[in-house]
Amino acid sequence: MKLILLGAPGAGKGTQANYLKAHFGIPQISTGDMLRAAVAAGSPLGLQAKAVMDAGQLVSDDIIIGLVKERIAQPDCAKGFLFDGFPRTIPQADALKAAGVAIDYVVEIDVPDSEIVERMSGRRVHLPSGRTYHIKFNPPKQDGVDDETGEALVQRPDDHEDTVKKRLDVYHTQTEVLVGYYSEQAKAGDRSAPKYVKVAGVGSVEGIRDSILAALGS
Repeated sequence: MKLILLGAPGAGKGTQANYLKAHFGIPQISTGDMLRAAVAAGSPLGLQAKAVMDAGQLVSDDIIIGLVKERIAQPDCAKGFLFDGFPRTIPQADALKAAGVAIDYVVEIDVPDSEIVERMSGRRVHLPSGRTYHIKFNPPKQDGVDDETGEALVQRPDDHEDTVKKRLDVYHTQTEVLVGYYSEQAKAGDRSAPKYVKVAGVGSVEGIRDSILAALGS
């Protein structure tokens, strides 16, 4: 099973990716992980990427696609793979297609912005342990303090409401266009195009998981 998972920050992609990895026995592949591994291994593409990053520049799509092709040729991808946070743009999606990388399904986890803002801005964390709470959905026994230690909980900068809204704006501008890109290909009957599946990302994590697996025919 070769999958691309799409959805806004906070839509629950990470949680569902863990279920899908285990169910299909496939690795989750992110561009960040690929870059770090290639740089650490000192591969030709890794050295190219390191030189670009050391210069403070963005790694080109050509290098990223090269890393993708190297990564999916590895033995743990024999049963497939799950792309996490890739492709992010139409040029990357075009380059992926031009490179002949076949994808079975594109899965979009659809969550309204208002729900995402509530989910993320309500999170509170006990930094020493990593324990996470939510002021509405999973509150601590005493407001603002960790259940086990009594130490203060904090709101991560990324979870501040204004920051969440900015991240959603970036997603809608740069990445959400991929929803249209893949759904239009599927509607047009392009046999080389992946099947496109849209699943509501509101409800229990198990219910969302079951909806995705049902849509994938598994």
